[in-house]
Amino acid sequence: MHRSHIPIREWFWAAYLVATHTPGISAAQLQRQLGIGSDTTAWHMLHRLRKGMVNETRSPLSGLIEADESTIGGPAKGKRGRGVTAAKHKSLVIGAVEVIAYENKQGKRCERAGRLRLSTVENAGAVTIRDFLARNVEAGSTVRTDGWPGYSDEALVGYTHRVRVVRTPERAHQVAPHVHRVFSNLKAWLNGTHHGVEPRYLQRYLDEFVFRFNRRNTPMAAFQTLLGISTQKAPLPLRDLVVLSQP
Repeated sequence: MHRSHIPIREWFWAAYLVATHTPGISAAQLQRQLGIGSDTTAWHMLHRLRKGMVNETRSPLSGLIEADESTIGGPAKGKRGRGVTAAKHKSLVIGAVEVIAYENKQGKRCERAGRLRLSTVENAGAVTIRDFLARNVEAGSTVRTDGWPGYSDEALVGYTHRVRVVRTPERAHQVAPHVHRVFSNLKAWLNGTHHGVEPRYLQRYLDEFVFRFNRRNTPMAAFQTLLGISTQKAPLPLRDLVVLSQP
């Protein structure tokens, strides 16, 4: 919002739409809603707002955590799945979600998803997973995963590790149902609202998805939080966005 030629009223309206519109909003939709000059202007506004969705002082996830990875994009010839490294045609994303236990009205123990973290990564090796967990999950938490070798003792130092090996991909959702549901919803959102995203911009879209997911039950609070964080961020000129996003 700093030093922008766009009226502050339009910025408030854009922030409100981004924070409260359930399926999210694309640059083309925002351009139509605001009646501004071009999709490019709307696209730049959205990226500035996405920058304001990350609070560097946010508290880490804690308690029981599900962790897993998924590829975004493709299809492409060659190696698939976790063995693939980041490339032009697809991206590897690692996710972690808090698992909140509760009892329903019948007294049955149930689980629901809490807060979420997502990050693009180059690979699913132990060092990469260790660094992601160190940045996003409080030490001493319990991390629930499948049997992927990347979740080794080296990666899980400082955590209690619950591992369950599945023999077929079709049963993988039984190990980490909450993070698997997150990835399913993420892919539907990227393909439905945004019609796909270039890998070089993907992290900013992940930041928006995490921001909205973590405030899914309080859209007005999300709007107020977005305004509060955005006012503390440095300007993001278009030239810097383009340069930083080069492959």
